[in-house]
Amino acid sequence: MPLTRGQRLALTAASFLLLAVATMALGPLISGSGWWWLCAFVAAGVLFGGAGLRAVRVPASLVPVLEIVVLVLLLTLLFGGSTSFALIVPTVDTFGLFGELFEGAQRTIQQQSVPAIPVPPLNFVLAVGVGILAISTDVLVQTVRMPALAAAPALVPILIPGFLIEAGAEVPTLVFSAAAYLLLLRIDVRARRRAMLAAAERADETGGTTVIPPARVPMVSSLGATLGLTVVGLLTASVLTASTPSISSSLLLGSGASSTSFARGVSPFIDLGRDLRRPEPRPAFHYFARDNDRPYFTVLTLDRFEGAAWGVTEQPVDADNTVDALPKPQGLDEDVAATEHPIDVIVDEVRTTWLPLPYPTRQVEGLNGSWFWSDDSLTVRSVDADTGGQRYTATWLEVDPTPAQLRAAGGRAGEEFDRYLELPDDAPPIIGDTATAVAGSAATQYDAAVAIQSYLRGIDFEYSTEAPVEAGYDGGGFEVIAEFLEERSGYCVHFASTMAVLAREVGIPSRISVGYTSGTPTQERVEGVQRVEVDSHDLHAWPELYFEGVGWVPFEPTPSRGTVPEYSRPGAGSAESSPVSPSSSATAPASGRPELDPDRNLTGASGSSAAGDSWWLRGGVLLLLVAGLLLAPAAFRTWQRGVRHRRIARGERPADAAWDELLATARDLGVRVDPAATPRATAALLAEREGFAPEARAEEGAEAEAVAEAADARAALTRLRDAVERERYGPGAAGEGAPEASEPLIAALATVRGALAEGESLPVRWRAVLAPRSLIDRARPTYGERSPVDA
Repeated sequence: MPLTRGQRLALTAASFLLLAVATMALGPLISGSGWWWLCAFVAAGVLFGGAGLRAVRVPASLVPVLEIVVLVLLLTLLFGGSTSFALIVPTVDTFGLFGELFEGAQRTIQQQSVPAIPVPPLNFVLAVGVGILAISTDVLVQTVRMPALAAAPALVPILIPGFLIEAGAEVPTLVFSAAAYLLLLRIDVRARRRAMLAAAERADETGGTTVIPPARVPMVSSLGATLGLTVVGLLTASVLTASTPSISSSLLLGSGASSTSFARGVSPFIDLGRDLRRPEPRPAFHYFARDNDRPYFTVLTLDRFEGAAWGVTEQPVDADNTVDALPKPQGLDEDVAATEHPIDVIVDEVRTTWLPLPYPTRQVEGLNGSWFWSDDSLTVRSVDADTGGQRYTATWLEVDPTPAQLRAAGGRAGEEFDRYLELPDDAPPIIGDTATAVAGSAATQYDAAVAIQSYLRGIDFEYSTEAPVEAGYDGGGFEVIAEFLEERSGYCVHFASTMAVLAREVGIPSRISVGYTSGTPTQERVEGVQRVEVDSHDLHAWPELYFEGVGWVPFEPTPSRGTVPEYSRPGAGSAESSPVSPSSSATAPASGRPELDPDRNLTGASGSSAAGDSWWLRGGVLLLLVAGLLLAPAAFRTWQRGVRHRRIARGERPADAAWDELLATARDLGVRVDPAATPRATAALLAEREGFAPEARAEEGAEAEAVAEAADARAALTRLRDAVERERYGPGAAGEGAPEASEPLIAALATVRGALAEGESLPVRWRAVLAPRSLIDRARPTYGERSPVDA
């Protein structure tokens, strides 16, 4: 039954409302509201574009294809920029740009935490996703005429928050989405009923026999399936919301473990030695320092120590933290000498979402993509790009404190620095003993830091990238540090970790920077500025210690690597600071570490295994949800069939229930059954099918058994037809007479259902089970009186 333009437009508007409201479920994951207006614009363009195509009588099979074209045009308008022709027509370069946006979206999904910043690549994939959902919704509602299944695309944005945040989708969004879904199905029911009324009127005009359906049907009859499917969707979303706290993560699709911090070119902190042990170094980047500076380049700052490993404290990206202006470094007073220096960096092969920069940097220019600085550490990372092929200019601040300023900077830092003092309680005794022996007699925290650095750079320690691997103590955890203090051989990871932990033991806030040393100058000069090459052998880790009034100060405890800052050399300034023998019996100053919750789990655990378990769990939950969504129509249809069988068994209008199930089975198999037709006309239509034609089977030379089965099926069909006619139009229609016996009706129904499926292909049968069409149009004429024609 064709729909009018007005009816189709109403369905389009309802589809748009459903998709727009469902997309709001992503609100807790993405900051701002501009992304939602973008998605609404794309959804409206696709859906109402499809309505326009149908209005000009484009063949139904071509409408989805042309809607894809509309989506591409909209994406070109919004994201194509200068690569497009006339702003809307895509070119080859446009599709290349789309590919780059997809790659950037993958990076931003991996790197951003929630709420994410809606950078262009993220907006692009949101627009593409909503466009695809809009096309799917339109096909289900307008082309296939199964609007109840529009719940599937609408549930996609509703279910996503449950995988990423503990709260899941917000309850108001669920309620409004359910209301929009009910509205869509209600509009569809009314449109179908009006179409049936129009068909009945045309039949009367031509003198045909029909049963006129009522202009309105009871709410329970028209919305039974609607409410059922809506409850399934809401329960699915609620169950997901309740079950995901254990798999939630602050990163969109990542684990947050330190092992995900770097991409190709820079290994995680725990495996940094692998890069140092490469036989041939790989070029990372080169730079030109106009003031002949040779700074270290920080990529990542590790501030969380859990006993087995160092990690990064996860922080959401702040959209206001753009790299055009970075703040003054934490704790730096005005009286400490600091000068700004420009430095031009050209990336060669290193590819990471963290930008190599001297600390502290005040400004970065020339970057491609969206880059933001992190609070406290001032490290810079991207949410949609990486360092590959980047050329940028950084203005960094060279801080040059004097030993006197560092010595005067003692005293406990504020409470915000407590996390830089945290250490698990199960430290091996050698760590505390070494801290006491080395820094116990230090007069100030600065003197203690210099003493620790001098001790590690002493003749008793040697630099080796192989010894820790051979002896089995590679890494930076408590046990590794204890083994390192005994073996006294390792590389920068061990020296930096040991100094940072010893500093915390004596009450000095500490963290570890991972990045590159200053590199190797070359003979090449550009405009008089020398080129400096940095490669994978320049990878390095070093500790930074905090001194109130000076800020974070780097130290260099690794022998034969890097440069020891002037302020940290023994004897710098006054002679109060000197290396202390580990055999000293002096006691250590009171620890500056805060008291930790004894019940808190501070035992180190590898992030990689947890991340793997999380992904397996996420994948399992997702597969179960997908399977549940796919099987929901089949489950509801099975339940419906059971209800009708129980009606037959209880004698509650049994023939009517059996006939309803017969019509539903026919619709599921794709048979076009007119709801306004009489049972006799419907039975005549069904009797023409292969399973009810014994004569045709006999002519085809079928076996006698097959011919007999077809004859039994026709007899069963006739039995059901006669029973429903007696129940609807006979004396029993008014409540008189005994109902039909249940067992013969159930047997006849089973025979007829089997005959209906006879000759159908396997895909058709599977579709009838998994996507039953009868759930879409449950409205049927209510029979209680004779048809005017039959009367």
